[in-house]
Amino acid sequence: MTTVQAPDTTPATTGTTTTGRLLALGRAEATLLLRNRTALLTALGLPVLLVAGVREVLRQQASTTPGLDLNAALVTGVTGIVLLFVVYYNLTAAYVARRGELVLKRLRTGEARDLEILAGTALPSVLLALVQCAALGVAGAALLDLPVPVNPLLALAGLGLSVVLLTGLAALSSAYTRTVESAGITTLPVLMTAQFGSGLMFPLEVMPDQLAGLCRALPTTPAFLLLRIGWFGTDGSAPATGFAGSWGAGAPQLGLAVCWAAAVWWAARHRFRWEPRR
Repeated sequence: MTTVQAPDTTPATTGTTTTGRLLALGRAEATLLLRNRTALLTALGLPVLLVAGVREVLRQQASTTPGLDLNAALVTGVTGIVLLFVVYYNLTAAYVARRGELVLKRLRTGEARDLEILAGTALPSVLLALVQCAALGVAGAALLDLPVPVNPLLALAGLGLSVVLLTGLAALSSAYTRTVESAGITTLPVLMTAQFGSGLMFPLEVMPDQLAGLCRALPTTPAFLLLRIGWFGTDGSAPATGFAGSWGAGAPQLGLAVCWAAAVWWAARHRFRWEPRR
C-alpha cells in the first residue's frame, strides 16, 4: 500500500539573493493564501462588508458633531480597517499555520535570514492590502470628490509605518496563538482597541479630551493619524493646513509611530516562536 504525500510548499531559497529569497517566499505564501478560501474571504470580503457599518456609525456621529468631515473619516477609517484585517489578522493566522506545518523551522535551515522569512511570508498580505487601499483612494476621489493628498510624503509614511507596525504585531501575536482557529481570539484585543480607540470607527475629535489623549498614545494611533494628516492636512483636532503646515501636526505622530514600530519589532524578535510548542 502506498501513500501520497502532500506537495512541499516550502520554497527553495538556497543560493539566491535577498530579493530572490523574498520573492520565492512570497510566491509560496501567495499560493497557500489562494488555496485557503477562508483566509482569502476574510482578506477580500470582510473589509468590504464593514464599509456600510462604518459609514452608518460615522453618519450618526456627524449629526451630533458639527464640523466632522464624514467622507474624510470614512476613507481613513476604512483604510485602517483594511490594514488591520488583511495585514494583522490574516498574517497572524499565516505565521501560526506555517509554524504548525514546520515550514518556518525548515526555512531557518537554509540561507534565508529570520527577517527575510517573516517579510516573505508577509509579502502577499501586504501587497493585497496596498491594492485595496489604493482602490479605496481612487474610489474616494471619484465618488466622494475628495481632494488630492495635501502631503503625499506623510500619507505614504503613515501607510508604510502602519504595515510595518501591524506586521510586527502579527508576529508578536502569533507567539501567543497555539492554533489557526484561536487566532480570532488572540487578535481580538488589538482589533477592537485599534478600531474603537485609534480613530477608525470613532474619530478622536468626537471623544472627550482625556479619552482622546489616552487613545492618541495607543500603538496603532500615530500611524493611522499620519494617513489622515497627509491626505487632509489635519488630524481633525485643528483646521486643515497646506503642505508646509501639515509637517507641524505630522512630525510628532511620525516620531511616535517610528518608536512604536521599533518597540513592537523588538518584542516580536524576542517572543516569536519558530516551531510548535511541545
